[in-house]
Amino acid sequence: MSFADKLIHDLDKALRVVSGVVASSRPNPAALIGDAAMSDAEKRHSAGLMRVNHVGEVCAQALYDAQGRFAQAQALKQQFAHAGIEEEDHLAWTAERLRELGSHTSLLNPLWYAGSYVLGSIAARVGDARNLGFVAETERQVELHLISHLEKLPAQDAKSRAIVDQMRKDEVEHGEAAKALGAAEMPAAIRAAMKLMSKVMTTVAYRV
Repeated sequence: MSFADKLIHDLDKALRVVSGVVASSRPNPAALIGDAAMSDAEKRHSAGLMRVNHVGEVCAQALYDAQGRFAQAQALKQQFAHAGIEEEDHLAWTAERLRELGSHTSLLNPLWYAGSYVLGSIAARVGDARNLGFVAETERQVELHLISHLEKLPAQDAKSRAIVDQMRKDEVEHGEAAKALGAAEMPAAIRAAMKLMSKVMTTVAYRV
């Protein structure tokens, strides 16, 4: 593709991601699960958590697109493309669940996407090992975050739980794949900064 074609393709994907208009390649894990009765407060809480998860997938799309584009080895480009497809499934599933809960995706999705694309570009520019290390650490933190959501979701919200649990399994696989390809250990200061940024994102996205 020409530079103009790539630019149009990237802009189209970014718009679809931030608006939540994406299709999944796999069946929704919650498709065959019925909606249980929940109070308005429980629905709002589930929606807040699922909005956070949706924002995480918006960020993942931007990160993987940038990291894959600027990665040096072809094997890395292929891994980022594969993981990106599964992350797009997560994006579609969480968006669908938010609609079912009568809620909305984050109003700040364009900001989350843009910031993550910049971070992914920087990670890729420092070399493949560090690029993969960023993935491995991101997925480790995301796994812990999803485990906490399984604990926080209302007990009767089986639909959200099914989606979050499948997401957790996929994130573990992505992290292990990054390690297998030669991920470097991230410095403690970088890990702490990533955790802090994640905390800011999850706090804001729960409400907005």
